[in-house]
Amino acid sequence: MSRIFSPGKLMLTSEYFALDGALVLAVPTKLGQEFFYEETEDHESMVFWEAFHQGRAWLKAAINYKDWRIIETNIPSAAEFVLKTLKNVQKLSSTRFTKDSSCHIKTNLQFPADYGLGSSSTLMNNLAEWAAIDPFQLNTLSLGGSGYDIAVAKEKSAVLYQSVPEIKYDKVKFNPAFSNDLIFIHLNQKQDSREAINLYRSKTKSAELVNEFSDLTKKILLCEELENFSRLMLIHEQKISDFIEIPTVKQRLFSDCPVFVKSLGAWGGDFVMSAKFDGFQDYFWGKGFRSLFNWNDLIGL
Repeated sequence: MSRIFSPGKLMLTSEYFALDGALVLAVPTKLGQEFFYEETEDHESMVFWEAFHQGRAWLKAAINYKDWRIIETNIPSAAEFVLKTLKNVQKLSSTRFTKDSSCHIKTNLQFPADYGLGSSSTLMNNLAEWAAIDPFQLNTLSLGGSGYDIAVAKEKSAVLYQSVPEIKYDKVKFNPAFSNDLIFIHLNQKQDSREAINLYRSKTKSAELVNEFSDLTKKILLCEELENFSRLMLIHEQKISDFIEIPTVKQRLFSDCPVFVKSLGAWGGDFVMSAKFDGFQDYFWGKGFRSLFNWNDLIGL
């Protein structure tokens, strides 16, 4: 079977405000999603879909793409999402699902599903590469969102990304000299991004505030010292907190932490970023957060 791979992502700046065109800095993770495929000329017009999670099978579905029927599956709701997405692939592609051959597809998500690293965006990009279509169009039809995660998956690189007034992005190198001093902590829960986005959209925002986050992103990208990076992270976190009227993750969970703690992506779950300090591992473990990662453990390809 042929293989396609897309990396996961972490959003370092402009969470929420990315939806209104703020400049985003996002980085790829070493783990992502694999996509294996082969085609059989059997005149059956079937898709045989198998999804694995860290090597363990969790979803099987047999779908007839002539009339888009689920013939068999072990998880109907997940199979419905696959069917909907494949129909969107057919709309956009000039080559896939145009004949009567059968497709055998296997996916393998390499990271835990509750990590929030892009289980959906990596799938969208893999399908788009397989079908030779625009992953942003497929994502818009199937899921929505700002699309920064698609850019990371597509380019397999850190990106500076902007979605308004139109999608534009640049590949960038972001591996700061102080990266060995940075850590990532998983908060043991998955945040509902749609719910968080609805809260953000309910609030009135100014173009000036959106621009402030773009300016912060540019400054963060150019940081050469941890002290300045930490200062900008604190400013960024407080601006978001003031706007969405939710306490920062440091105020809620780590009020006695001697360094910055910054949410990454939708607030309330997934990963946060911080910096090393004497006894940092014992500190976070003592609060019940045992999934700690160094920069080089998690980021890059």
